Order: sequence, then C-alpha cells, then structure tokens
Amino acid sequence: MASATATAAAAIAMSVRQLKSSEKQTEATVQETVDALQDAYGLHRGQRRNHTKGVGALGTFVGNPELRKISRSALFSGEELDVVARFSIAGGDPMASDAEKSPRGMALEFRLPGGSLHHMTMLSTPMFFAAVPQTFLDKFIALAIDPATGKPDMAKFKNFESSHPDNVLQTKFLEEYNPPPSYADCAFYGIHAFKFINATDKTTIVKFRFVPQDGEKQLSDAQLSSMPRNFLEQVLMERMSKGPVNWDMIVTIGEPGDPETNPTLLWPGNRRELKAGTLTLTSAMPSDLAGSYKINYDPLVMADGIAPTDDPVLLFRSPSYGTSYTRRIRDL
Repeated sequence: MASATATAAAAIAMSVRQLKSSEKQTEATVQETVDALQDAYGLHRGQRRNHTKGVGALGTFVGNPELRKISRSALFSGEELDVVARFSIAGGDPMASDAEKSPRGMALEFRLPGGSLHHMTMLSTPMFFAAVPQTFLDKFIALAIDPATGKPDMAKFKNFESSHPDNVLQTKFLEEYNPPPSYADCAFYGIHAFKFINATDKTTIVKFRFVPQDGEKQLSDAQLSSMPRNFLEQVLMERMSKGPVNWDMIVTIGEPGDPETNPTLLWPGNRRELKAGTLTLTSAMPSDLAGSYKINYDPLVMADGIAPTDDPVLLFRSPSYGTSYTRRIRDL
C-alpha cells in the first residue's frame, strides 16, 4: 500500500489543485451533494442519506491520562465516559447487502462531564476516496440512477474513476481486503488528521484508529459469496450477548511533511503511536430503536483539546451532515 501511495500521490495532488481552483464551498454545493446521494440511492424518508443501513450500540470509554501530555481533552481524564455508538455500511441503500465490498463505519458520541459532547466518525478503510468535496459530489452524480434502466450508467462511473485519481487508493484497498464477518472484528480509522492541543496550547498533529481486541478478521472469498444479505446486526448482537466488545484507541503522531489536509493519503508506517484509551461496547440494538437514531454524528462536534485541521473534506462534512439530518428529522 505504501508504494501505491507514492505512485498515486503526484496525480492526486494535480487533481486536487484542479478541483480546488473551480470549487466553491457554498450551501448550494452541500444541497447538491445531498441531492446527489438521493439520486443515486433513492429517497428514503426519515433515514440517513449516507450510511443508511446500520445498528446502534451503547457502552463506555476510558481514556489514557498519559495523553494529557498532548491533549487537554476530557476524553483522556481517565474517567469512564458513556458512549452512544452506531455501526453502518457506506451508501444510501437501506437494503444494502452486508457482504458488499464497501466501507463499514463506526460513529461515536462521547458524553463528557458537564454535559459537553465529542463526536468521532470513522471508516474501515485507512483512507478516504475524495481529497476535496467535489470528488465526493462527482462520484454520486456519476452513480445517479438512470430512469430508463433503473440502474446507474456504468460508463459515467468509469469516467468518474478515470478522471479522479484521488479515488484510486481507497478503491484498491477495498479490492484487496474483504470485509469483516462482524463489526466487532473490524478496525476503524479516523481518516482525517486532527489537532491535539495540550494545557500549554502546544499543538500536535495526529491521526487515530480503533483496533478490536478480538483481533481483525476478514471473510474469505468463499464466505463472501455465500453470506446472506443481512448478518452484521445479528452477529454483533450475538457477540455482545457473550460479553463486552473492546477496541483500543491508537493515536499516531504526525511528523513534518505528513499530509494534514488530504484524507486520501496515508502517513508512513513508522510513526510513533500511543494507546489513547479503551472503548467498551456492551449492548446493540436495531437502528430505529437505538439512541443513535436521532444523533447527527457531526465530526466537528469537538470538546476543548481537539480541533480540526484545514482538511476541506472534514470541514465540508459538517454542513452536509446537517442538511441530511434536517431532511431526516423533517421526514423529507
């Protein structure tokens, strides 16, 4: 994967420059993005426009106080914090097959002392497919359902792939790594770089991921071809009936020159890492019955001590999530 990153980096950088030169970060663009998701997957009233199919979970997080050296966030107080979680499959199809070779998602809402909140939204791929929001919009425009066939025009999608090299690395990852048999067997990546800020206002650029203590597992090709359409929710509930499921939060420390604003590019594998805490989930429930159902997992909901970088995709996600959430709660 590292060699693929190096090979694609120049093409991605050129693509980003071209897209940024024409892109306008406006509310109209946000509306167009949410509309494009609906055009690609259909309108499903009262549901999320992306990562529509999912399952809720509840649990706790205990942060490592050693992390206070680089972040004053209450996440790392060492206290047990309540967490409302949601697992999901990428895309806007509520009937998506659980065996699809598409990203899985994990979203967390941490309930901090004093009533403040902190959100984390993650994927099962260590990189994203879009370096700028325009790539995200263009992908779902290309996947729009053709009324004549009831399916996307794959010629349009192939044109999208050939004209957006920032899409290459995630596509390659999904081709090479089969999805997990359970959300409990999956690592989840923050994909973006973030700023950790300590008590003296020193900033450290980091990335983070959550690694399952049960170990990471993948379905074999034979299993993938024979799995039922719906198994992830039931498997997670069955696993939690046997006991808590734990993930270690791992923070990677960036070095000068590491990409801070492009979520399609990986950092070198030799960066220093710290165990930042343990996530423990104890119960799971169907999405429409879960506390996560009405939560807008806006990734810019951050408590003091953690801040966003200038990553244009990270910054764009907040208004996009807000627009999707507004339509969902209004049953539009």
